[in-house]
This record gives sequence, C-alpha cells and structure tokens, in this order.
Amino acid sequence: MQFLKSFGLSLFILAGAAIWLGTGTFVMGGQGPGNGEHSIVGLIEGDDHGPISTTLAEAGVLPEHSAEDVELARMTVAERVAQTNGTSGASVSVRTETFERQQMPIEVTLRGRTTAAANVSAVAETAAVVQTVHVDKGDQVESGDLLCSLAPGTRAAAVAQAEAGLAQAEAGLAQAQLDLETNTSLRERGLAPANTANSVQVALAGAEAQVSSAQAALDNARAELDRTEIVAEVSGLVQAPIAIRGSMLAQGGVCATIVQLDPIVFSGSVAEANITLARTGLAATLNTVTNQNATGEVTYVAASADDATRSFPVEIEFANPNFSIREGVTATATVNMGSMPGHLLPQSVLTLNDDGVLGVKSVQDGTVAFTPITIVSDTRDGVWVTGLPQSIDIITIGQEFVIDGQTVQAGQEAVSDDATGTSEEGAPA
Repeated sequence: MQFLKSFGLSLFILAGAAIWLGTGTFVMGGQGPGNGEHSIVGLIEGDDHGPISTTLAEAGVLPEHSAEDVELARMTVAERVAQTNGTSGASVSVRTETFERQQMPIEVTLRGRTTAAANVSAVAETAAVVQTVHVDKGDQVESGDLLCSLAPGTRAAAVAQAEAGLAQAEAGLAQAQLDLETNTSLRERGLAPANTANSVQVALAGAEAQVSSAQAALDNARAELDRTEIVAEVSGLVQAPIAIRGSMLAQGGVCATIVQLDPIVFSGSVAEANITLARTGLAATLNTVTNQNATGEVTYVAASADDATRSFPVEIEFANPNFSIREGVTATATVNMGSMPGHLLPQSVLTLNDDGVLGVKSVQDGTVAFTPITIVSDTRDGVWVTGLPQSIDIITIGQEFVIDGQTVQAGQEAVSDDATGTSEEGAPA
C-alpha cells in the first residue's frame, strides 16, 4: 500500500512537471530575431493549435499572445517609449549638457627599464701599492671624494728635490738680473764697454730658462705625488670591483667603480606609428614598479628602427638627486607629444546604437541625434573622444530611453568642472 501511494505521488509530480514544461517555449538559436521560437506543445503536436494546446488554452494554462504583444516585447525601452508617445511628441524629458571642443593632450606610454647615466671606473694613473681604501660597496660619493690612497714611496723626496732645484734656479735668476742692472749702470757712465750688454742679457735669459725648467720639474713631481690619491670624478654609488689594501695597483688598475645615478636614464622604444611626433625636449613622467615617480625630458631619439620590433629606441633623463631610483628597474614613461582637438566626456554619456556603433546622443533643435565617436584615451577625468562638432548638447540623463529622430523636451544641466575635468578656460585639468 505504501508502495502504491509513493508511486502515485511520483506520477502526479511527473504529470505536473510535464504540463508545466509544455506551457513553455523552445528557442533554437542562430536563426535571427524572432525565428526558431516554438511552443513545446506545438513541437509535440506538430501544430501550434492542436487539441492539446487548445485544451490547455481553454483551461487558462497556456497563455495566448497577440502578434502586437510579441513585437512589443522584442522592442528596446527607447522604441517602446517612442511607439507609446509617438516620435513627434514632446512628452519625453531629458537632461543635456553642453560640451565644447578643446585641446586634447596626446600622451604615449612607453615601457622599459631604468639605466645608469654612466658606470665610471676610478683608475690609478701611477703604479704603487694600495695603502688605504676609503670606501666600501654601496657607499654614496660625491665628485672629489677620496677613494684610495697609494703608497707615496720616493715621490715626496722627489718633490723636495724639485723644490730645491727651483730655489737654486730662482737664485741664479736674481743674480743675472743684478748683473744686468750693474752692467747697464756702468755702460751709462762709460765705465764698461758697450759690447758687454749682450753677454749679460744672454746670461739673464739662461737664468729665466733654468727657473722655468725647475718649475716644470716641481710640477711633475707634485703631480706624481698627487696621483697616489685616487678621487671620484663623478657622483654616484660605489660598486665592485674595489681594490684590496696591500695589493699592487698597476697604472690603469681599478680602485673602485662608480654608478652614476643622477640623472637616471629611462630606456624604451617608440612605435613607428608615433615616431613622427617624437623629438628631444618633450616632457615626460616616470613611474616605476616600486611606485617611484620623477619628471624629465626626452634626450635621445634613434634615427633607425630596431629590425626585430620595428620600433625606435629612445632615452629619457630624470632627476634623481638622492639616488632613490636604482638601475635596472622596470618602469613606464608617459611622454607628452603635443595636443589635438577633442572633447572630454564622462563615460556615462556613451551609448550604442542598434548597429552596435559607439557614440553619443545629443539634442539638436529639440530632436535626438546620434553621433558616432572615436575614443582616443581614457583618463581619470573622463574619456577623450573625436568626431563631434565644436559645441554639442549631449544627453546626460535619459539617453537610453530615446531614439534617433525623436522629439524631446531638453533641460540644460549645470556644467560642473569636477565632472568634466575642464577649467573655466576649457583647458584640460
């Protein structure tokens, strides 16, 4: 008995489900709007008005829809409103806002990496033993800072000897000048022959040459002694290789290597489609993956494209006074390449027509008009577009409820600088 009760309940549920499914519609896609739609009862009977469908309709289970109801259901909201109110009616109200054409900045984003302005090796100009190393790897140095001290050896003694030679030459010069003055006085008084003047002048010239030679020898000796002090020629960070104290450093040997990070250089490439706009001196902003920012300008644009990528290498220099931006960091650089006329619109006013074309709906002489647009760039302040006239009244509220050619009542919306991202003079914010 329990079995029969359960079996009967199952049959009742199955019959109810069959009736419920039979009242639905089977849709076969890929046949166009409105095609491929058939009632399930019609598929079973082969006729939309067979005995089953007639019985269900008389019982109120299978609803009947008129052709007008089906057509209305397939319409968009705007088409329904237009059919209900009439395209020539003025009962639909919308809000509009006037947008003026203004100069749109042309910005190109480049991807690349940071590189040091230079890697400079501080080398020895003379051979000697390393006496002291004054820096470690990672130290920040300025131009003129002492890096390594070499053993002076006999260079100090050579300087002292050169100084003594200069003093002796200067004494000889002083004696020659005194002899010339004495000879001149004696010749003026007739106490010395006239032909003695030449020999005294020759002696003076020789003494002057001795002083010049001694001075040059002293300068060379001092320069050789100064070469034992190796200093930084540029500012930057010290990195390997660094000389070892006590090792013999030959002439040309590296004391330390300095990475010059101010300015830091961004290396990237410009696509050939934008190369006509690229030039040196353009302003640029840098943003690294470490969220570091800097401003600079383009300093180099290659004349030839890369064979593999067909893009043109460029370099942009950015100030980096505290060396916070390191070499080899992935970054993007945004280059301002000029401007062109365009409109800055909020994204909310963009819409699609029945053909899927992107554009805006505006009101012209009380009638809705659809205008296609082209998006140039998307910013935080709005969307820069082209394809619109100098001044246009764009529908900001209600554009989805009206269609092209419909008469509407338009109310002007107050212009908000925050909403449009423009200043009072129409310049980009």
